Amino acid sequence: MLTQTLGFPRIGRDRELKRAVEGYWKGEVDREALAATAAALRAEHWRMQREAGVDLLPVGDFALYDQMLDLSLMLGCVPERYAGRGEPGLETMFLMARGGVGVGAMEMTKWFDTNYHYIVPELAAGQVFRPSAGRLAGELREAARAGYAAKAVLPGPFTFLALAKTAAPGLDKWSLLEPLIEAYEALLREIGRECGWLQIDEPVLVMGLPGTVRDRFRPVLERLRGAAGKARLMLATYFGGVAAQADLLDGLAADCLHLDLVRAPEQLEPVAAKLPKDCALSLGLVDGRNVWRADLGRALALGRRAVELVGPERLLVAPSCSLLHAPVDLAAETALDPEVREWMAFALQKCGELRLLADALEGRDVAEALGENARIMERRRSCAKALNPAVRDRAAAVTPEMTARRSPYSVRNEEQRTRLDLPELPTTTIGSFPQTTEVRAARAAFKAGKLDRMGYEQAMTGFIRRAVEAQEAAGLDVLVHGEPERNDMVEYFGEQLDGFCFTKNGWVQSYGTRCVKPPVIYGDVSRPRAMTVAWWEQAAAMTKKPMKGMLTGPVTILCWSFVRDDQPRSATCRQIALAIRDEVADLERAGAPMVQIDEPALREGLPLEPENRGEYLDWAVECFRLASTGVSDATQIHTHMCYAEFNEIIEWIAAMDADVISIEAGRSGMELLEAFGRFHYPNEVGPGVWDIHSPRVPGVEEMVGLLEKALRVIPRERLWVNPDCGLKTRDWPETEASMRNMVEAARKLRRPKA
Repeated sequence: MLTQTLGFPRIGRDRELKRAVEGYWKGEVDREALAATAAALRAEHWRMQREAGVDLLPVGDFALYDQMLDLSLMLGCVPERYAGRGEPGLETMFLMARGGVGVGAMEMTKWFDTNYHYIVPELAAGQVFRPSAGRLAGELREAARAGYAAKAVLPGPFTFLALAKTAAPGLDKWSLLEPLIEAYEALLREIGRECGWLQIDEPVLVMGLPGTVRDRFRPVLERLRGAAGKARLMLATYFGGVAAQADLLDGLAADCLHLDLVRAPEQLEPVAAKLPKDCALSLGLVDGRNVWRADLGRALALGRRAVELVGPERLLVAPSCSLLHAPVDLAAETALDPEVREWMAFALQKCGELRLLADALEGRDVAEALGENARIMERRRSCAKALNPAVRDRAAAVTPEMTARRSPYSVRNEEQRTRLDLPELPTTTIGSFPQTTEVRAARAAFKAGKLDRMGYEQAMTGFIRRAVEAQEAAGLDVLVHGEPERNDMVEYFGEQLDGFCFTKNGWVQSYGTRCVKPPVIYGDVSRPRAMTVAWWEQAAAMTKKPMKGMLTGPVTILCWSFVRDDQPRSATCRQIALAIRDEVADLERAGAPMVQIDEPALREGLPLEPENRGEYLDWAVECFRLASTGVSDATQIHTHMCYAEFNEIIEWIAAMDADVISIEAGRSGMELLEAFGRFHYPNEVGPGVWDIHSPRVPGVEEMVGLLEKALRVIPRERLWVNPDCGLKTRDWPETEASMRNMVEAARKLRRPKA
């Protein structure tokens, strides 16, 4: 019984890839050294997986920036504006991802319901694909030379088109399916000569395909299988169930089908009943998206049922999805509470769990390991430190009145305008300011005990003053304190909440070279003390302008953490919401006229299966409202969302009832505002006019043009002016120049006062 992984973390145990790529951008690492680091990481990751017991190793899951971006390049799908700019290949790739002089970056958004961001493929009218599999074929030869059984990994054509955007108005992207399939056939013919297996990822099947496209799925898969030649074709689905697409599985033209049996264990029987007799089944029994040790007893029960349904000779054992979303290795986490640590497994340990499950399903004697796993599961269930009766009682006592503002927006708006006295098109930022080397060094020195608390607080006060003075000099209307004390917008809060613990090296990739170290929620969540009030008070005392309180919302804290899997996510989210509600109340008591509660992950948490979305949105919106509604009408509540497709949930965003919502719109050229043109959004909106993930200073006229687009759908009395997102990744010179341009753009469009 083969074991396999669908993908592995590519950043390295110590984020070696991040350092090499960023060194290349800075001119400190040359092309050859970057290539050598990448090759060494690939070899190390194959070795680690193989030694942990994985038989079939993925190739093509490794990317210097993003796998979808790599696929766009393999297909020759490069927008015209990048043609002829720099050397083809590496320089073109980074230009598409990051932008450069005279050209912006491509759009970026979340990969399904994860916190990983991909570069959105862009399709033009008359799109011509120019396929070339040279890079992937070369990596397959690397694996073969090292003696590994290699499996090529590619996102599939239906997922590629479903996630792509069109650059030409009115272009039906599905009209490009035929030329795209021809390009895939060319890729597969080249790749199939280099490997024994070829994995085509189609997670979009969980969501369903448009009706006319759906009819083409099976014929297309037959063509891909033919193009693969002697390589066996594996169709991989994940992030949910595909039982609703069971008719597509009749006569499935694939040698193997992978199912996510962590997210959707109920799909096993209906899918197995439709599976052709010559098609193998890959069982996704280990959670690829979390840090918890698998309950092997539960996983084995599913595996044994699969043996009954299709026979052991047709089974493979795998994680639910790519292990990209998990940290690399638990071995280094010696500082974790031992009681909690024994509940965990990172990517490498999950590979070992696959081998153990396969051995058990084949009848090998692994009783001792299974017994120890069962004892760990029982110790976790009975652990007192994970349970807080007071927290559970408070959550159970929440009433509908606790999730509604006292008055509707129309009434609150009058009180807030009187209190704030802001100009038309008020300007602000999203919250964070540049996290310079000095800022990070001060935090690190304090954590290491090399800087005492007084010295640390003095350093942070200096950084806050720098941010406040820069905002005043630029002429911003509403200020923020800059968040120098925050290493991460979720980790900072998790460090101060009960029920969380933290790793030292549990990094996962968010986008490009941006890595995050998600907190781990292992128990009931509560807030022992105020978390942000003292920093807000310092900043507010430095200016006469309104100062926003800055918080992260409950849904985002939930989605950007590794969440306990022993109770519903909604229950954990409600506990977090009550903790944030207490912080909002304390900020209001301290005098904060406005509080921003960021929820960029609201869309990200949306289940892929349409039938499950309503339930999620109901409790997610309720949790935001629970966190935000315990204030007076005169206190203005802001929220922020970025880098996700919000159009389909605009009604629920309105139901959050924030007084002001700021959204990413600059990178996408205000495309997100289409939803506001179709739906009468009742409150105030701040569409971003400055793409902060691109290292460039947008000009005044560029921002004016974006604001003019916004004014076509948003009344000027309800329009705010702000960047797409926080500024922590930028440097000070470009931040100050961009702020000045943003303020000038707003002034150009303000009407003269009567």
